[in-house]
Amino acid sequence: MKNILIADGHYVVRTGTSMVLESKLQYPCSIDFAETYIEAKKKVSEKIYDLLIIDIDIPDSIFKAMVKELKKKQKHLKILIFATYDENVGIQYIEEGAAGYLNKGASESEILTAVMGIFEEGYYYTVDMMKKLVSQSSESHSVERLSKREFQIFKLLAEGNGNIEISNSLNLKMSTISTYKKKIFEKLQVKNVVDLVRIYDDMH
Repeated sequence: MKNILIADGHYVVRTGTSMVLESKLQYPCSIDFAETYIEAKKKVSEKIYDLLIIDIDIPDSIFKAMVKELKKKQKHLKILIFATYDENVGIQYIEEGAAGYLNKGASESEILTAVMGIFEEGYYYTVDMMKKLVSQSSESHSVERLSKREFQIFKLLAEGNGNIEISNSLNLKMSTISTYKKKIFEKLQVKNVVDLVRIYDDMH
């Protein structure tokens, strides 16, 4: 059971989003609501959530500072920013620690893809966002310390494959892929897949 908190000042957005998730999401889920940032903060203090979907402009918003403040209360909380702004604004929230950004004009399938992406991969970025995030940095890290198998998985991750695709491709268990992924992150001193893509791009 996935615990989801939808924090938005608009009743229609809260109920509409919950209806999509309850009827179409591949995971059974329990959904709570918050109408203000203060209410969202209180709920995050009282209950463990797998995902928080929050609007930038929710009443009492403190904007980007919300991400770090909420993650202080729940270190592993995944936050999906759901707003009307363009992706450049979304990138700023991702850099603060949000797991993804989705425009409120998104279709039902895009909402489901974003939520599933966060549950299965830990993040959700559109292709355009990934490109922008990558172009903002040209950090270089040595991949020579990776084993042959680690490099193979590093390459597949950087090319946009998720854990499920890599698991099927290499005929390895999902838990094994997760272990390799953790080792790769540690060896390359990175925190997310965007950083892996930057390293991969620097090699070409």
